[in-house]
Amino acid sequence: MSSPQKTIAIIGGGPVGLAAAAHALERDLTPIILEAGNQVGQAVREWSHVRMFSPWTYNVDKAAERLLRQEGWNAPDPDHYPTGAELVEHYLEPLATRTPLSKHIRTNARAVSVGRIGFDKVKTDGRERAPFEVRYQNGKGPQTVRADAVIDASGTWRTPNPAGSNGLAAIGEMEHASLIAYGMPDVLGGQRYRYAGKVVAVLGAGHSAVGTILDLAKLKEAEPLTQIVWLLRSDSPEKSFGGGANDKLAARGELGRVFRQLIASGGVRVETGFRLTHITATGTGLRLGAGSACCGRHVEVEELIVSTGFRPDLSFLRELRISLDPALECPFMLAPLIDPNEHSCGTVRPHGARELAQPEPGFYFAGMKSYGRAPTFLMMTGYEQVRSIIADIVGDKEAAERVELVLPETGVCSRPLTNGAEAEGCCGGPAPVEVDACCKQDAEAKAAGAKGCGCS
Repeated sequence: MSSPQKTIAIIGGGPVGLAAAAHALERDLTPIILEAGNQVGQAVREWSHVRMFSPWTYNVDKAAERLLRQEGWNAPDPDHYPTGAELVEHYLEPLATRTPLSKHIRTNARAVSVGRIGFDKVKTDGRERAPFEVRYQNGKGPQTVRADAVIDASGTWRTPNPAGSNGLAAIGEMEHASLIAYGMPDVLGGQRYRYAGKVVAVLGAGHSAVGTILDLAKLKEAEPLTQIVWLLRSDSPEKSFGGGANDKLAARGELGRVFRQLIASGGVRVETGFRLTHITATGTGLRLGAGSACCGRHVEVEELIVSTGFRPDLSFLRELRISLDPALECPFMLAPLIDPNEHSCGTVRPHGARELAQPEPGFYFAGMKSYGRAPTFLMMTGYEQVRSIIADIVGDKEAAERVELVLPETGVCSRPLTNGAEAEGCCGGPAPVEVDACCKQDAEAKAAGAKGCGCS
């Protein structure tokens, strides 16, 4: 007699959660997708105006594509760089509505707790044989799902990092929330009215901050009274300029190049070494203080955009035995591969079930949430994760261990530079801010009259 079909609870109906469900169907598992929003990909819809760094060829999961093609889906141009809106319209929506996945999706279903039936966190004997209980909330009230395994692909979009430089909310941050936005607000579209003609500060040094500042610069062309202030915790902006021509994701490299030119032009007021601690009200907006509320360094603005990354929500997992890196809040074996303090040029090695496994058998993190607080996640990494996880759940250890992904090199040196040529990193390190070049070697080659990219 054949064993009963296993049920897999997947928390999160974004790209990685849907991909996990597609792989589960191919392995004759029963997926149940719990999406907190009223539609799949709710978080993606909230950054719908943002164009992705990678083209379509990197943003469609293979199992999901096989499901779509069975329904007559026409794949987008593999070389086109989609926006979040295009990702939803041409991929996530068809996947959720036109394929067999449609019967497995529960929307407006926010997970509130996960445990083992009959077992609290302390009890051990027989624990691995007990099914999971996932409780979620919707309009009908509390609901429950039983599952043989759980994949948490709920992402981190709902839990942005606060503005305070010590990882805590700045004093006064919550009290002045009406003048503070997080992530990448649509400053050229739906929220243009909020920022046009105002003094706007952007706090952060990553791609979200860079993209927002570039959009504000476009807004300033149409609304010249708009003023942009870039608040950097670090003492140098160089890291934000990225790898330029060295970046195998060309759109990301181009973003850094254009951003370097904007900063060099003087169109943005740059405040380096600004470690925000206090936020107070002024007659027209906010007083942002670094060090003290009254007499330290400060900047006065009308709006603040906080683009300092995200962190995972672990609150609903308290009854599970999970083990995470104490700094990044990601699985221990994954931490050395993605640590922004150590991660240097090149790629994050593809990884899967082995690196993502937890002391709680049958429970896995996947997608952006698996990276904890690290900012280096790529969509195709999540697709490879869930392919491996599903193989592990069905006992196909060979497939779970097999690498089926080649990641593009970033060409970005994030390791702090030290003295000595050997420590200068990629192509001698970053180019000077005032030079239109992708790296130090390229800048020197251009100064000597070379054409094209002069780096090695």
